[in-house]
Amino acid sequence: MSTEDRPAPRSLAEALRARDDASLAGLLRARPDLITPVPTDLTQLATRAGTRASVLRALERLDRFALQTAEALAVAADPATYDEVLGLMAGDAGDPVVTAALPRAVGTLREQALAWGGDDRLRLVRTARELLAPSAQHPSPTGLGPAVQEATSGMSPGRIQEIVTTAGLTSTHDSVSAAAALAALFTDRKRMAALLDEAPAESLEVLDRLVWGPPYGQVTADPAARLRWLLDRGLLLPTAPGTVVLPREVALHLRAGRAHREPEPVPPAVEPASAHRPEMVDATAAGQAYTAPATVEELLKEWDEGGPAVLRAGGLSVRDLKRTAVALDVAEPVAAFWIELAYAAGLLASDGEADERYAPTPAYDEWLEQPVAQRWARLAEAWLTVTRTPGVIGGRDAKDRTLSALGPGLDRSAAPEVRHRVLSLLAGLPAGGAPSAEAVLERLRWERPLRGPQREDDLRSRLATWTLSEAELLGVTGRGALSAHGRALIGAPAPRTGGKAPAGPGDKLPVHHRHHLPAVREPLSAAEQAVATAAAARVLAPLLPEPLDHVLLQADLTAVAPGPLKRPLADMLGVLADVESKGGATVYRFTPASVRRALDAGRAASDLHAFLAAHSRTPVPQPLAYLIDDVARKHGHLRVGAASAYVRCDDDAVLSEILADRRAAALRLRRLAPTVLAAQADPATLLEGLRGLGFAPAAESAEGDVLITRAHAHRTPPRTAPEPVPDGPPPPDGTLLSAAIRAIRAGDLAATAPRKPATATGTGTPVSDGDLPRTSSAETLATMQAAVLTGGALWIGYVNAEGTASQRVIAPIRVEGGFVTAYDHTADEVRTYPLHRVTGVAELADD
Repeated sequence: MSTEDRPAPRSLAEALRARDDASLAGLLRARPDLITPVPTDLTQLATRAGTRASVLRALERLDRFALQTAEALAVAADPATYDEVLGLMAGDAGDPVVTAALPRAVGTLREQALAWGGDDRLRLVRTARELLAPSAQHPSPTGLGPAVQEATSGMSPGRIQEIVTTAGLTSTHDSVSAAAALAALFTDRKRMAALLDEAPAESLEVLDRLVWGPPYGQVTADPAARLRWLLDRGLLLPTAPGTVVLPREVALHLRAGRAHREPEPVPPAVEPASAHRPEMVDATAAGQAYTAPATVEELLKEWDEGGPAVLRAGGLSVRDLKRTAVALDVAEPVAAFWIELAYAAGLLASDGEADERYAPTPAYDEWLEQPVAQRWARLAEAWLTVTRTPGVIGGRDAKDRTLSALGPGLDRSAAPEVRHRVLSLLAGLPAGGAPSAEAVLERLRWERPLRGPQREDDLRSRLATWTLSEAELLGVTGRGALSAHGRALIGAPAPRTGGKAPAGPGDKLPVHHRHHLPAVREPLSAAEQAVATAAAARVLAPLLPEPLDHVLLQADLTAVAPGPLKRPLADMLGVLADVESKGGATVYRFTPASVRRALDAGRAASDLHAFLAAHSRTPVPQPLAYLIDDVARKHGHLRVGAASAYVRCDDDAVLSEILADRRAAALRLRRLAPTVLAAQADPATLLEGLRGLGFAPAAESAEGDVLITRAHAHRTPPRTAPEPVPDGPPPPDGTLLSAAIRAIRAGDLAATAPRKPATATGTGTPVSDGDLPRTSSAETLATMQAAVLTGGALWIGYVNAEGTASQRVIAPIRVEGGFVTAYDHTADEVRTYPLHRVTGVAELADD
């Protein structure tokens, strides 16, 4: 049967039954809640598609024009023709842009199973109509009120006849026909215009205030003349004592037929607000991409021996966040971003000990050994896919508790989709083009409008704003434009280098093409994202600076690293000197404390001289050489060991100097021998106290050897990165979709297959199509054997081992030993059934 000859569907289930597999797959992919669990047949699928929760979710995912079209359908007749909907959207003047875009919007509603039927009988799903249709409790987004028939339903017949007569119509025999005559007057443009020409100017002003909504107003028991004129002619109708409403038909006439004041058929264009050379964008982004892993490394070095304590409720305290921000020399929100990024990448976690603290994970050590590009790629992928949102830190949760970094309550399910969408919008611009933030936000609001009053601080807008700033911090963008490696990260095609941008979801298209808007790119699957991340690392690698193996020593006890340093050099220099400033070039400063730190780590003075000479492009300055020798000469002159603690020194004059210093009183020292002092403090406190007095003591073991101080790296047990919290069921993959559609089709075949008339055994009573067949064992066996010979299909009732009854369509292949082997159309596979569990059998009709 051709599409033209196919009868119009009488229900949503019939409309779904007429779809092909590709169309059903599109529906299930767009509304994955419909497939969880897999429906048994298309009737159950249609029922599920009409539930309130599912319809609400589907409405929230419509773009603004598709939602406006659904709102127009909700105030149209049920069913409505396509031309009626077009009139509501394009108005009497017939806006050509709206006319061209409407087929796409109606097609979207049909594809999403929110509307069904042909162009001559278009219906909105009942639940969607209830949600979008106007009522006194829930005004329509269109601003329209109830129709005349609705508004007059509770009015007395006499009053309706008075209104009809005053409006210049002939009185009728009943209220229903009177309301119909009044509605016909209000929808007749010429007669309605003539009626309004007679209206006082003050009455027209009242209509002007109500025409775009809200359509309700208040009146007194004795209305003013301007209101009385409107009430007498039904242009305002009472809905409750003291309340009147502007009927829908009147409002539509005053609006020139339009359901919306401003239809938005074309999304706002995202145009470049500034343009930069692509090479400059890539270089800027690459510089920040190099800094990102270095910042995470600096953060985790701070916590290498065990970081801040975990709060009892989970997360990081405000004080520890402030300390981290000071250590990284960034603002607190930025510090929170780096902390959450390290956690999302699986490099940071809590150690799970009784005194729980945050520390690097074993994966951090593996990450440190990777090339910079791969280290960045891991961070970027984690940022793109994680649902944890650092931007909400410092806010309040539903229980009015402060949201803390690394704490619970930071997941926002929409975050990955918004990040991907923002970057996709940037990818749609010419290479080097940077849009304004407001243009991006306007596009996102069009693609996913808020139902109800618009709020500038809605979650999607805030997520988009955070995405733009975080992408710049991470080096995905540079100067506001998407970089080459950022483009590869989302799997976007190669950039355009100039000329007019091709048509995208928001580009200004010719009128006859505007309804052919390309679909929004969905976020990549896990496997696709892994491939894209590896590609991004390959694109970034050539853009990163080569690590250097030298520094420039200066006479003011500083060393300048003109670029990134190789890891062994950077690690050693980090022990021997303190970082004074960062930027394009890093400045290190040598101090007595930093040199002593290197000596405590087991380096001899000769090792330090050789290291500096080997890695400096300038001669080692004399002040630096003197500093190293001077600190080395004093280092270990005093020895601190454990008694409670003691100090020994070959020079008793030095010990006398310590005893004479009033600052040493807190250590409670006393002389045991000319070269030994005892203390009541522990060795660590004694070491710090003597260093505070300006000495350079060294710790020694029980054998009298100098102890070498090395940092003890604290690691958590193996930890996995946090799993994203999905926003509802995840989209099904191709394999699941194919299996689900086969199961639904087979179940539908079993439920709808035509059957030959049957009667209940021994009664002669006909069995209805909805009942499971009942036959005796002998009849069942005979019918099965006959079907094996003829190759026919049977409808059976079957009860499984758990006692669950079901109906199936089978094609018997073999009957023997009390079992029937058959091809089960319902399960789409060959199965064997015990005959004693078959409750009945019926033949299917030949057609």
